[in-house]
Amino acid sequence: MNTRIIYEQPLSERVRSFLRIEHLFNQVEYFIKGTNEWENRQTLVLLIEIVDFLSRSDLKSELMKELERHSNTLTALNGSPGVDATRLRAILDNINANLYTLRDNGCQPGQTLRQDEFITTIKQRIAIPGGTCNFDLPNYNFWLHRPPEERAQQMNYWLNDLLIVRNSIGLCLQMIRNSTNPTHKQAENGFYQQIIESNVACQLIRVLLPVEAACYPEISGGKHRFTIRFLEQPRTSTRPVQTKAAVNFELHCCIL
Repeated sequence: MNTRIIYEQPLSERVRSFLRIEHLFNQVEYFIKGTNEWENRQTLVLLIEIVDFLSRSDLKSELMKELERHSNTLTALNGSPGVDATRLRAILDNINANLYTLRDNGCQPGQTLRQDEFITTIKQRIAIPGGTCNFDLPNYNFWLHRPPEERAQQMNYWLNDLLIVRNSIGLCLQMIRNSTNPTHKQAENGFYQQIIESNVACQLIRVLLPVEAACYPEISGGKHRFTIRFLEQPRTSTRPVQTKAAVNFELHCCIL
């Protein structure tokens, strides 16, 4: 059981996109294991959202740039004292394997779903509240009552077309999240601000609080500084307010 809650704030548009796609994939991985109609419906909605995200952004190009950046950074560490050469080589091999796949002109993540008539029909209806009701999409109703193993096979077929995106984003975010030395800080009256050194490219701010904490952080920032306000909202019917208490928290400034 998790004893702490992790709050993240991206400081670049690229990392913001990566976190959103990761969020969608995490949900897919949960719901795709299900066998009932409602879990399968949610899986398809999420897959469509991912493909729609890919269609509206040049995510493939952004992934290649990020992986190339990490590759150059890690390659420069080769032979440095204290560096585990075997582990470094394994990470670089993983990065290069993903880059090799992404650079292939035939790599078009999401193309299988875009060209699927069944998925297209559902996509046209999900923007309408209740638009995927059984009487609207009898073919969907028919598919949802196929044997569970048949539906699972089809959903995994659609997901496989997106795995290079999931794997590459997971690798990038893992390296970014690990590029930090955690520090313990205190926010007086629920407020904390820190300057970002000009020679440091901070990608992501992470704040860790115990699950029993009576507040949560609202993080904002840019290239030069970031600010954390700790807010209390004891009832959902009232607006959150900044706590007057001193808040102890763990801070991660991810700089890779």
